[in-house]
Amino acid sequence: MKKTVLIIIALLASLSMSAQEETAISATVDVTYASKYVFRGVQLADETLMPSVEIGYGNFAAGAWSAQPITSNIDNEIDFYAGFSMPIDDTWGVDIGATIYYYPELDTAGGTVDDYTFEPYIGIGGEVNGISTGVTAYYDTTLETLTLEGSLGYSVPLEGTGSSLDFGASYGHVDPNGGSGYNFYNLGISIPFAISDTATITVSIDYANSDLPGPDTDFIFGTIGMSIGF
Repeated sequence: MKKTVLIIIALLASLSMSAQEETAISATVDVTYASKYVFRGVQLADETLMPSVEIGYGNFAAGAWSAQPITSNIDNEIDFYAGFSMPIDDTWGVDIGATIYYYPELDTAGGTVDDYTFEPYIGIGGEVNGISTGVTAYYDTTLETLTLEGSLGYSVPLEGTGSSLDFGASYGHVDPNGGSGYNFYNLGISIPFAISDTATITVSIDYANSDLPGPDTDFIFGTIGMSIGF
């Protein structure tokens, strides 16, 4: 895990230097700590470090995100993604892209599983009376799984602090080919603190739930992360 973190840090440094050479290119580096790693209503790990980098050019963005579990012997995850946004009007737009979920430590010796999956997506989002809203469809071509997810967001400025109280909610359905599907949702509150013109620290707390069978379907977890833009 340490070796993977060092590789990612080196990648972040090289990409941020390249971004400074061309003003049309933006770069964002983020390192987040999460008390739990929950994805689409399923807990994948306990305490997890999540470093990421994203490069933007106009309406195009591409990046890499990683989950590095700290407290349990769970395989690392590295996601590579790219997407393009197409404005419809001043408030609405369409997003098209894809993500590769890569698990470098996964045991594939038996040949029954792949160490990566590929998931394209398409979504539409906009703002209605100050509330951001969106609906996205994902299809994992490797796992043959369709996921539909809707989201809402609302921000309340905190007067005199330069910060805000951001509320978010999402609800989704996962439908695997030939298997039983399930529903999931997430509720979250976050507060971003700007510590400079380019750096922000964000603290959040989330509640996640799904209707999967079993006792462990309710999760409360917190995150704290620092984001730096170039």
